[in-house]
Amino acid sequence: MVLWRVIREQIFPPLTSDSCLAFAKQGGRKKTDESIDRRITSATKQVPLNSKLQFLSLCARLLLDGKTTYVFVTACQDALKQLWRLAYPDRELPSLKSELWKEMGWQGSDPSTDFRGGGYISLENLIFFAKNYPDAFQNLLHKKDGSRVEWEYPFAVAGINISFMLAQMLDLQSGKPTTLAGIRFLELLSEDAMAFDHLYCIAFQMMDAQWLAKRASYMEFNDVLKSTRTQLERELALEDVSSVKDLPAYNLLKR
Repeated sequence: MVLWRVIREQIFPPLTSDSCLAFAKQGGRKKTDESIDRRITSATKQVPLNSKLQFLSLCARLLLDGKTTYVFVTACQDALKQLWRLAYPDRELPSLKSELWKEMGWQGSDPSTDFRGGGYISLENLIFFAKNYPDAFQNLLHKKDGSRVEWEYPFAVAGINISFMLAQMLDLQSGKPTTLAGIRFLELLSEDAMAFDHLYCIAFQMMDAQWLAKRASYMEFNDVLKSTRTQLERELALEDVSSVKDLPAYNLLKR
């Protein structure tokens, strides 16, 4: 993949168990306890040096850093086309600047201006969701479940916000996990290279479930997203979770 070659050329120094542990002890957390230190050491030793954590970290930062090269922009355009075909397989692909993109939940006629805040990773997350959990994806896209309010959240923009929320929660932008959620994610990543992608799908479905339970409207989206993060952090802290699919909220997904 062309984008991966671009990313690999710019990738920052690989993580090691010593560097992650040192970072955590030198100010990443105000207080540490032996159990958390052991989990940092154990998790970082299991993850390969050029792990997908680095890939995710750079993807989440790439657009924020202003690295909008021609190759990168072309990759984003191709991904948008792929997303449309997955979302609407029986409809003709519109131009990359069209009012039709608003139907998917983009704010304007040019979707590329929306996902810059979440980086390319937000676009890949949506594509992964559509490919691997098509029923859940279509249910959320078309708001099929539950009783809906008149002013609903825009699907695509909500997806971008979820990517950004996860990147912050898991310390992906720093590449050095210092929170319990980030440490747990390292453990899950060592068992499943696609852990982040599955976690994204769970988070999206969880957010929608909370949205319906609260009978929320558009102006309450940030509050719903915060409560979604809190629930995710709570589930990631469970001792009997050894993979993303062990999370209780995974049962919300429909294949």
